[in-house]
Amino acid sequence: MNKANQADLLAQCQKIINYKFNDISILEKSLIHASAADSRQASNERLEFLGDSILGMIICHALFDRFPQYMEGELTKIKSHLVSRRACAKITDDLDLSRFLVVGKGMNNLSKLPLSCRAALFESLIGALYVDGGEETAKNFILRCYKEPLEAADASLHQENYKSMLQQHAQQELDATPTYEVLDEKGPDHSKCFEVCVVIGSHRFISAWGSSKKESEQTAAFNALKALELIEEDALFRPLSA
Repeated sequence: MNKANQADLLAQCQKIINYKFNDISILEKSLIHASAADSRQASNERLEFLGDSILGMIICHALFDRFPQYMEGELTKIKSHLVSRRACAKITDDLDLSRFLVVGKGMNNLSKLPLSCRAALFESLIGALYVDGGEETAKNFILRCYKEPLEAADASLHQENYKSMLQQHAQQELDATPTYEVLDEKGPDHSKCFEVCVVIGSHRFISAWGSSKKESEQTAAFNALKALELIEEDALFRPLSA
């Protein structure tokens, strides 16, 4: 890439994030993936580390102010959702920031950058904004990016109602409504277990067993959310509060 093209891309990136860097080299470093760097020290990994912590702090403060009635456990669940890799990657996608990331030859042919790379890019930009412009600059950027997610954060998030999450996604993105089918049931009447699967359109997702139809449906919805990559692969199922 020649210097003119590089300067143009850096100018476009600054326009999108609505900030002009005092030291453009900080922005440049935030856009270098480890696969394209001469050493990890020259990549954006240190800025990503910094940005991750700053993002968590700013979101925690915003939730603390927004939900004075919620206790620590409830706030933690909402925060985890908002700062997850998937949430960060979505912001990167919404802002079309991936095109600015410099990657190695092995990644140039990918139709879309891996979720982890897109999330890391968002965090490294936060780190760069903090280093160049200070906490207020980073905070303003984060709160602009999270305006809608913060407004949408409510009890359904901290209760982890997987059926509700799946229905919202299916109706908005797939123009369909999930249905739940009971595939099997076992045990005596006073202690039955149920096997349930989710069907969206023509697609059937992995079924789930539970001690009630409600629990089975929640677990089946959880499985579907994982399959659709709407929650982290290593996320643990948490039942609804009683």
